[in-house]
Amino acid sequence: MLQLNNIRENKEEIIKQLAVKNFDAADIINEIVELDDLRKKTQKDLDDLLSQSNKLAKEIGNLFKSGQREKAEEIKAESINLKKSSKDLEQKFSHTVQSLNEKLIELPNIPHPSVPEGNSDADNELMYEEGTIPELHENAIPHWELASKYQIIDFDLGSKVTGAGFPFYRGKGARLQRALINFFLDEAISEGYLEYQPPLLINSDSGYGTGQLPDKEGQMYYIGEDDLYLIPTAEVPITNIYRNTILRESDFPVKNVAYSNCFRREAGSYGKDVRGLNRLHQFDKVEIVQIQHPDKSYNTLEEMKDQISSLLRKLELPFRIVRLCGGDLSFTSALTYDFEVYSAAQKMWLEVSSVSNFESFQANRMKLRYKDKDGKSKLAHTLNGSALALPRIVAALLENNQTENGIVIPEVLKKYTNFDLIN
Repeated sequence: MLQLNNIRENKEEIIKQLAVKNFDAADIINEIVELDDLRKKTQKDLDDLLSQSNKLAKEIGNLFKSGQREKAEEIKAESINLKKSSKDLEQKFSHTVQSLNEKLIELPNIPHPSVPEGNSDADNELMYEEGTIPELHENAIPHWELASKYQIIDFDLGSKVTGAGFPFYRGKGARLQRALINFFLDEAISEGYLEYQPPLLINSDSGYGTGQLPDKEGQMYYIGEDDLYLIPTAEVPITNIYRNTILRESDFPVKNVAYSNCFRREAGSYGKDVRGLNRLHQFDKVEIVQIQHPDKSYNTLEEMKDQISSLLRKLELPFRIVRLCGGDLSFTSALTYDFEVYSAAQKMWLEVSSVSNFESFQANRMKLRYKDKDGKSKLAHTLNGSALALPRIVAALLENNQTENGIVIPEVLKKYTNFDLIN
């Protein structure tokens, strides 16, 4: 959520910046300013009435003590009217604050100045590319056929037991999943991250805190009886550890990593690009989260980007990094880099990670602050990245490493899988 003082002081500039996200903020920002003016006026009127009521209360008490009962009763009637007016103003103030907050949460985060203009992923900016596109043998097949051939992933069984988008991993497929999870966790821990195993369910306050609610409510699985949501990513519970928290400058950087199942409804997804592991409703992911001092958050973003690059390099996967344009940038992000790996049998790039700086947007919603050296309370910056999401990594590993004799396991994973070949 954007800070109200910043909106008031930089109204025209924020309207201009949000236009990069293809968001017309003019009407909402004007409403926010008007509501804030009304809030301030109502608060002043209420304070004046309460002050007047207090004076009358003292006067009534003095009149009763001096025996001027009739005069006291007259003023008492006036005091009762003031209290009624005060209650009306309190209701008006409460309604105004609620309306103001409802408008504030409609505004997306301001994009970083480096974010290019654009409408979709077709307008994203290619930043970096590394690796050699593998040349497959003549009989190469896509990963969903490899999964069936070697009996390592069963999509039909998942559809039978649950529905489309909930596959079963079996045998060496399950062990490959576990190997990747442990590899990703070990790499993050070696970089100084503290491992958590978070709950898979969150309350609405947590969803609001990191910006999934109300923006992405339709994409989340909801358990109505308990008023809980299945997490779309470990980012949500891990970042919300620090909701309503005041840190010290010496606490920075806070570095956490978590493996979790992730659940996304993916409503409206269909077509060839969602076959097999390309898009699932339940999938595994290792997430890295950092809480950082505002002056250092963009250096941290680059460090996280380098860390994710290292993972893909060690897996021997060709990859590229793109900077998301305004139209493809999420509601909460100020700057996001996407990582894509090349899937040789499908002949397409697959997104496997996003690393983002949210600046103070999430922190403002969560009331996540720190005390500076002068003891002043300020908003921290939050960042997160997928390091990594498993489904498309598995798809690329299966397709790119297939041979006539089986699927070769990358060297870095062999100590985790305890096998060299899927055949």
